Amino acid sequence: MKFFKFTFIIFFTLFYMNNNVFALELKPVINLDVAKKMADACESYRAKENWNPINIAIVDSGADLVLFRRQDGAFLGSIDIAIRKATSSAMIPRSTRKVGELAYGENGELGPRPGVATVDFLVPFAGGLPIRTDTGHLIGAIGISGASSDQDEECAQVAIDSVKHLLK
Repeated sequence: MKFFKFTFIIFFTLFYMNNNVFALELKPVINLDVAKKMADACESYRAKENWNPINIAIVDSGADLVLFRRQDGAFLGSIDIAIRKATSSAMIPRSTRKVGELAYGENGELGPRPGVATVDFLVPFAGGLPIRTDTGHLIGAIGISGASSDQDEECAQVAIDSVKHLLK
């Protein structure tokens, strides 16, 4: 009888533990090493193009800051803009250019979702891009500010492209 009880307890414990393990969902995440490589690529590209100094913000899929860099001479006012661009792209998750098109349309008139422009944390102009794995899973976003918005977006894309091989 003791053997039966012991066997039952062991079986029940293993079965219960096994079910909890399978309940966990494994998700890829962006880490600091990848974020640093992205920022390095963006800074190098900006220097090569001789654009204004920039601020770089990289957030995870929950819009929590993973990395922030401010280049010497970058506009102080664009610190918050870079962070908000990254946050916007993580939370929507689309480019901030697309957020602007939703709010204002492509030609500056009211877009299909004009209320988007009233949401505090959303930035409705280019410079923020979502970061996805090669399977399309959102792992974060990058926001660049300090150059023109088109240049900011271009630099963000260069940063993402520089680590594509790591985003699995």
